[in-house]
Amino acid sequence: MPVSVGRRTPDAGRRRAEGGGRRAEGGEGAGEAEARAGPGLYRAGVLTVTSVNVNGLRAAAKKGFVEWLADTSADVLCLQEVRAEPGQLPEAVRAPEGWFVTHAPAAAKGRAGVSLYSRREPDAVRIGFGSSEFDGSGRYVEADLPGVTIASLYLPSGEVGTDRQDEKVRFMGEFLAHLKDLRARAAADGREVLVVGDWNIAHQQADLKNWRSNTKNSGFLPEERDWLTQVFAPTDGGYVDVVRSLHPDVAGPYTWWSYRGRAFDNDSGWRIDLHVSTPTLAGKAVKGFVERAATHDERWSDHAPVTVVYDL
Repeated sequence: MPVSVGRRTPDAGRRRAEGGGRRAEGGEGAGEAEARAGPGLYRAGVLTVTSVNVNGLRAAAKKGFVEWLADTSADVLCLQEVRAEPGQLPEAVRAPEGWFVTHAPAAAKGRAGVSLYSRREPDAVRIGFGSSEFDGSGRYVEADLPGVTIASLYLPSGEVGTDRQDEKVRFMGEFLAHLKDLRARAAADGREVLVVGDWNIAHQQADLKNWRSNTKNSGFLPEERDWLTQVFAPTDGGYVDVVRSLHPDVAGPYTWWSYRGRAFDNDSGWRIDLHVSTPTLAGKAVKGFVERAATHDERWSDHAPVTVVYDL
């Protein structure tokens, strides 16, 4: 599976490695990357992580993503639905200055694709989760950073009554097994786990505006919601929905709004972009918010970035 791991600095330029398989090692370190991080992960014990489905990174780059990226204070940024090979991306997003970047495109051209940006060089990067069916689908990349493994996930969206829903169900089954194994391995190594991304399931009624009319639609099916309950059960998956733990009694905050009609203006959205972590890390989350655009015209995706600050 093609992978691009790189870092760009004004002095040394950008180093880039491409290869196949499930593992890719990061490039050389850069003090400049840590300096740009400001009061971030490795200088004041604070980790800021942002996740966003960009709905096509090439299009998003033309609509405002590049400017947003230049302004973000995130230490780690996870993207989903990149929908491009690394060579098709403009330099400003393929290997932006001050970031170590891993792109994991799908084997199917123009489909899915996830990326992970870090201001610090990861100790290791892995593509996929050991699935013969899904490791080439551009849906998962994880990176080891000091004390934590962070992953970018794009779970299939599904469609009731089609092969796409069957694919989603198969993915969910394999991925829950991976989550359990990842948590166990991380605990043995004294590490926390954070899986962020587009999970494509609204767990509770508070997670979508029009829940009554969506009970038979993919994304809010009882069996999908039950699966997320398994992920969050202390005796099963053992993970925590971080943003919901920070905002337990509110509707949303929504992260996706259809481009159809006036869904965004009416805040008729879904909360499907999640930070899912091990309990200890979730307990260190001090702030979680959705970076909702001020107006419909200022959006560069149908999703909004979801950011959480962890006080380590």
